[in-house]
Amino acid sequence: MSSNRTRRLTAGVLGAATAVATLAMAPAAQAAPRDGLLPQQRDTSVTVGRLVLEPTDRGYRGSVPLTISYRGTGTADLSVSIVEPVAGAFEDIDFGMPCFYGERPGELRRNIDCWDQIQGGDHRTHTIEFEVLTETQAYAMSAAGGAVTVTTTDSQPLTITKGFDTVFRSTTGSLRNPRPYVQDTQTDASVAAGSATLVRQPDGSYLGRLPVTVRYEGDAPHDGLQLESVLPAGVQLDSIEPSDVCAYPWCSVPGGEFMQGEERSVELVFTAPVGTTAGDLGTGSVVLHSSYFTEVSDVDPSDNTTGFTITAVDGAA
Repeated sequence: MSSNRTRRLTAGVLGAATAVATLAMAPAAQAAPRDGLLPQQRDTSVTVGRLVLEPTDRGYRGSVPLTISYRGTGTADLSVSIVEPVAGAFEDIDFGMPCFYGERPGELRRNIDCWDQIQGGDHRTHTIEFEVLTETQAYAMSAAGGAVTVTTTDSQPLTITKGFDTVFRSTTGSLRNPRPYVQDTQTDASVAAGSATLVRQPDGSYLGRLPVTVRYEGDAPHDGLQLESVLPAGVQLDSIEPSDVCAYPWCSVPGGEFMQGEERSVELVFTAPVGTTAGDLGTGSVVLHSSYFTEVSDVDPSDNTTGFTITAVDGAA
């Protein structure tokens, strides 16, 4: 065999051996880990508990424990996004930084988005609080879809999403055999009013109150109710009692969100200027509105408006 041919065969054998060795080593170096994460991406771990909503004298309340561990080095940006299991149920999270509501297109449930920073070696535990203002039941219920997404942003950004189960404890203490919880998607609010008598004051102006009753049936999500006053010329809205925010011609109904079946009585305070002639000042109306991040229609809009008469008198009413 010629020396040239010998060298070619030897080179071929060595090249093949090298290729085999390389191929044998490649799987160990390139194989994807079973959890789909590279070693440097295992710096963040997230644990989310189960939400057990306990019956109270005002609907259900409960909390979810959230634990975030960051084993990276330095400081990473941290974001936490919470998906409500029940629309309007989120109450609070002890996060230490502001959180903001975000819309979920086509849904009444919201995202709650929070941002902060986290230091290497931090092990943080937070409590997410929920409240569902629905009538308590003698049977357990369940809701699906609650989730927490945690993102740490450093040289190897990582996003982890964990769902959590939601169960409503029965008034008898049971969590067994839960039925699906079905929330109302339309409000069912109503307003009624008496009449307003404005009494002449020492300075010649007039002041009086209109008794108003607001009722909220059902458990559709809302952030609160507002009363809009539509008044004849010369009559002005002054305030609401008990006191709450008023910005003419609107006043918030004191007390925040309504429990299913709750009724509240308030008084709207009206004034008329000096020079007003005593007697019939005409009619006004009060329109009840609900507020939420998106518009929620009412079952029966006809009972969201009520009319009333306004009278001015010179003596005590």
